[in-house]
Parts: sequence; C-alpha cells; structure tokens
Amino acid sequence: MNVLLPKLIEALREELEQYGEMLARLDHQQQLVMRRQTDDLFQSVTDINTQARVITAARDERESLQHQIARLLNLPEISGHAEIVPLLPPDYRPLLEALFEENKELLVRVQQRARQNHLLLSHAVEFMQRLLNAILPNASPMTYDNAGRLPETNLPKNVFCKTAG
Repeated sequence: MNVLLPKLIEALREELEQYGEMLARLDHQQQLVMRRQTDDLFQSVTDINTQARVITAARDERESLQHQIARLLNLPEISGHAEIVPLLPPDYRPLLEALFEENKELLVRVQQRARQNHLLLSHAVEFMQRLLNAILPNASPMTYDNAGRLPETNLPKNVFCKTAG
C-alpha cells in the first residue's frame, strides 16, 4: 500500500495535467474558429485527437492503480474513490480527495468546451453549406459514403469561370 499510494497520487496529478493540456488545446481551437484561421484548424483537430489518446493512457494508469488499491482494501475492483479514500491512512485522504475532485471538475470543463467547439464548428459547416447552395443551387450536398469517400459530382468544370455565351 505504501508504494501504491504515491503512485496513485502521481497518476492523479498526471491525469490532471493532461486534462489541463486538453482544455488549452480546446481553447486554442475555439480561438482559431473565432478568428477564422482555417489553415491551422486541421492541425488543431489532430492535436486534440493526440491529446485524447494521452488522456486515455493517463486515465488507464490511474484506474489500474485505483483497482489495485481497492483489491488490497478487500473492496470490489470497480470501487470508486468515495469508497476507497475513507479506508486509506488519514495523512493521504485530504490530498487524494482534492486530486480526485480537481480531476472531476476539470473533466467537466473539458467536456463543456468540447461541446462548445462542436457547436461552433457545426455552425461554421452549416454556414458554408448555405453559401455553397446560394452559389451552386443545383449542387447536391457533399456527404461521405460508407467507405469515407466523397461521391463524384456532376458539376460543370470551371463553374466560377463560365462565361455567358
């Protein structure tokens, strides 16, 4: 137990740091959308996806340690921190409780920001679709097929350069 508790504390701190990094990346993406910096937006999506994988790894490590501690305390492996922390040595309880709470609060903020960004991006796509429909009224909407490819279109070549005959 004396070895696992410091490891759990470190894992909680790492998870907290990774949530903070994700929040920063989501804030950056939101700024890119607001400033219409589309060139950097695609890299932002890649960065966010990479950070999501880092968070998953950090969360998996913390959960593994949490499960090990639960087993040592003769609790079900899936026990949450609310069941585990009261059974730990008193010196560790305040720190662990604070770290669990901070992680929970930061995760909520990350989820809120991700939803905000999703809405912003959805509105931007809707706006572009309306613009395209105004410019090319007979064009069919561009949707992906099951293989992830865009369908061939029947648009005339050089539609913006066509001159009246």
